[in-house]
Amino acid sequence: MELYKQEFGQNFNLGFDLSLYPWLMDKSWHNDISPSFYFRTHTGFMVLWVDYEDPEQREDSELDRYVVMTAVNSGTDESPEIHHDEGSSVIFSSNDIGDTISFFLKRLAFKREEA
Repeated sequence: MELYKQEFGQNFNLGFDLSLYPWLMDKSWHNDISPSFYFRTHTGFMVLWVDYEDPEQREDSELDRYVVMTAVNSGTDESPEIHHDEGSSVIFSSNDIGDTISFFLKRLAFKREEA
């Protein structure tokens, strides 16, 4: 079972099939507000947060469902520890999965082995 389902329930709906995006690494943790997935770009690490489909279930119903933020690796390449810090910023947010996938495909250059 995927980590995000272990942490947020087997019925949590991402709105997309995670298996189609093998470069998204599940880093979900039950103490966070929603599932999260890190990935590497040509400029460093980023994290995709996927909130609940129903805005009423979100901690902040004003926030979009899909949010991409810059992140840092305080671990190693072999054992990454990806997280946000005071320098992290939101670079994309949307409630639409189509817009989110387009963001990934059009604007981010992934390493060849992760694509």
